[in-house]
Amino acid sequence: MSRAFHVCVFCGARTGNAPVHVESARALGRRIGERGLALVYGGARVGLMGALADAALAAGAPVVGVLPRALSSVEVAHSGLTELVLVDGLHARKARMTAESDAFVALPGGFGTLDELFEALTWAQLGLHTRPLGLLNVDGFWDPLVAAIDRQVADGFVTESDRARLSVEATPDALLDALGAPGG
Repeated sequence: MSRAFHVCVFCGARTGNAPVHVESARALGRRIGERGLALVYGGARVGLMGALADAALAAGAPVVGVLPRALSSVEVAHSGLTELVLVDGLHARKARMTAESDAFVALPGGFGTLDELFEALTWAQLGLHTRPLGLLNVDGFWDPLVAAIDRQVADGFVTESDRARLSVEATPDALLDALGAPGG
């Protein structure tokens, strides 16, 4: 049997103020499981991370969480995962998540989500990986970021080809399809 397509999802350890973000995390997790994919994420049981992982597990997806030991009490490690990998720090977390993944998705989140997304984008820009990346843009959450990136292109700081690395879609299936995930 071949290895499942692994989708790495960056998202918040908080739920945010809008219920639509929790539902979008659950919807993505559910579709990952229903499509026979695997989830790689930050390893927490709280916030959007927990909602995503619980939905993916309930839909039958293997779920790999990668959590720095120092954050295991802050982000509250999820004890029901297929595999929980404890690492020595944030750099090790991002490296392990990248190694485990076939594609990257960002849901709403804070500074950590942006850090993970932009490191994955930068690594792609530098040719360190060729995996597809995308934003699940529910309720226009990512519109300001997309506008900023488009401004970077217009002002000559980002190339059109590097901008094209980032897919932006409003539904889980459209995004998973854009990333080349099987089971569409």
